[in-house]
Amino acid sequence: MLISQIMKRKIFTLNERSTIKDAMQLLELHQIRHIPIVDDNQQLVGIVSDSDVRDASPSIFHSTDHLEDFLKPLSSIMVKNVITAHPLDFVEEASVLFYEHHIGCLPIVQNNQLIGIITETDILHTLVELMGAHQPSSHIEVKVENITGKLADIAEIFKTMNITITSVLVYPYTDPAYKILVFRIQTMDPRRIVRIIEEKGYDVIWPKGPEQL
Repeated sequence: MLISQIMKRKIFTLNERSTIKDAMQLLELHQIRHIPIVDDNQQLVGIVSDSDVRDASPSIFHSTDHLEDFLKPLSSIMVKNVITAHPLDFVEEASVLFYEHHIGCLPIVQNNQLIGIITETDILHTLVELMGAHQPSSHIEVKVENITGKLADIAEIFKTMNITITSVLVYPYTDPAYKILVFRIQTMDPRRIVRIIEEKGYDVIWPKGPEQL
């Protein structure tokens, strides 16, 4: 899946001459957490988050003592070295950027122009949809040898039983000679398919045992 398929194209921006007060009002008005800062050519020059604004604002206990703080330009608090992505990058690549850099949003830039934005919430929603976890289904984990063809072999069992697979994930196992195949399938009662997989000689990690079915 490409970033262009999930990014928000309606972006609320400010320029670096805008004030902290402007940012506070924009965050509150649109219930957003991040504001890209652009120049007069709509090129990205920085980003401001709600935490940046909060940290730079006077304490609520002294909100009237330093009113001039609200008038400081955003250039004084914005993050300038912004991590960005391209609309044709894969969502998986974007997820790695969120994971490695501990960021809350990712501006999307094309031809030096800001054209979109994705947030960690967008990534989470996309992951849920890709896994099919938002639909009625069952979750099955199978331990297999870490060799070519095992995924196809298990998938063939589902095909034979006319069971639709909504998503597949592959996890490493503690022993690198094995891996875990995680299937989400369109059935609410997986007992019969679990039994058949085990009869084929595979180790079903989840569900395991009648009490877990």
